[in-house]
Amino acid sequence: MAHVQKLTFPIINKSYEQPTGLFINNEFVAAKSGKTFKVSSPLNEEHLCDVQMAEAEDVDVAVQAAYKAFKQWKLTEGSERAKLLNKLADLIERDRELLSQIESLDNGKSLLCSTFDLGIVISTLRYCAGFCDKKDGRLVDTGLTHMSYTKREPLGVCGAITPWNFPLMMFAWKIGPALATGNVVVLKPASATPLSNLYVCKLVKEAGFPAGVVNVIPGSGRGCGNAILHHPLVKKVAFTGSTSVGQGVMAEAAKTIKKVTLELGGKSPNIVFEDCNIEETIQNLITGIFFNGGEVCCAGSRIYIQATNPEWYNSFLQKFKAAVEKLKVGNAFEEGVFQGAQSTPDQFEEVLKYIEIGKKTSLKLLTGGNRIGSKGYFVEPTVFYDVPQDSQLTQEEIFGPVAVVLPFKSIDEVIEKANDSEFGLGSGVHTEDINKAIYVSDRLEAGSVWINTYNDFHAAVPFGGYKQSGIGREMGTEAFESYTQVKAVRAKIRTPVL
Repeated sequence: MAHVQKLTFPIINKSYEQPTGLFINNEFVAAKSGKTFKVSSPLNEEHLCDVQMAEAEDVDVAVQAAYKAFKQWKLTEGSERAKLLNKLADLIERDRELLSQIESLDNGKSLLCSTFDLGIVISTLRYCAGFCDKKDGRLVDTGLTHMSYTKREPLGVCGAITPWNFPLMMFAWKIGPALATGNVVVLKPASATPLSNLYVCKLVKEAGFPAGVVNVIPGSGRGCGNAILHHPLVKKVAFTGSTSVGQGVMAEAAKTIKKVTLELGGKSPNIVFEDCNIEETIQNLITGIFFNGGEVCCAGSRIYIQATNPEWYNSFLQKFKAAVEKLKVGNAFEEGVFQGAQSTPDQFEEVLKYIEIGKKTSLKLLTGGNRIGSKGYFVEPTVFYDVPQDSQLTQEEIFGPVAVVLPFKSIDEVIEKANDSEFGLGSGVHTEDINKAIYVSDRLEAGSVWINTYNDFHAAVPFGGYKQSGIGREMGTEAFESYTQVKAVRAKIRTPVL
């Protein structure tokens, strides 16, 4: 196979063959310009390989291939599409260990996190496979003179632009519902983390998907991403990333009038009441902010802890501090590592910038606050406490392992503070009182509320944001609505003559 490079994982010293070409029409090909870009590992900052760089001309080739494939794919029986999605899930499960290692090498996340991601990838594809033959319309009763009904049809070529924090999970969240509903896909992975997506393209071909149904073209946002947004044959764009970039995506997509779904930033509140299960809650707080190095759009980075009883509040803080300081941070391939490296040098510097702001504004530091080592992008899990509601660290998304703790004394107070944000993606409530949990959940302005858990995803449960956190939903039956359009059919019925 052309455009392949042998890569070796650190510490475990295991090698594999990494595709480096653009995946168009079931083949790995060179970019038309001949340009490539470098991919490095955040674990040690070392160069991994050069990947072909897609630009506007390559986008057109991929879109044309997808459009040609769509003509037949949209007519393919749902049961056949289901077989192919299930086969892809089987192949990913077969190669799960290797794919987890590729994800950690390229992204920097711990193997624990990568392995978790692969579980969601597999379950998402299987859930979507189950929907392939369930795309129903409805009969509309409009009287005896007409027969009226609706049917849901695919849109056509769907563009997807995915981020670097969850490369494979976002791949599955985009292609799963698109293919299940009879669409075809041109996907641009983040240029910082294209390797796992390209490797899975081998499995797409092995599974037997027709050429052109899935196309993956790494490149820059400006050269490749904008070309997807502007292409007239692309009828829908699914984007996951920051709110600021999402605003641009929406504006650019409007130039050719296409459906847009956006899963954007967050600054999610995680609320702790005194009647919670302390041990379980502390683990949920850790999962909420330090899983994936805090590079999670719905990270529970605003932790509100009840302080009606100062003694309980201070005791909880110390237990939380002790648990955080037990977390192992380091190279993803080291045994027992919970938090790996930050994924990109820019994000690494951004996290350190916010920590420095916290220190300069005299916020109280509970734990952490430093870089680890001098090689690789490692940051101590960091918690500031007794932080004001109007602090920059309370209001702005940091996207790293940095949490702020804010005390509260009443339910109405914490609801007001929790909703005091331009974001509305995730939220958490920790209490043994189900009445309190439901009362608070009903009043939180967020697309997801986790009760006595956090970052707890399921393929059947929709995920998406309120306010500046996005439009549309990933997963669940709600995701399929974004990949279909409704056709109404109305037939006049003549009175039969015998």
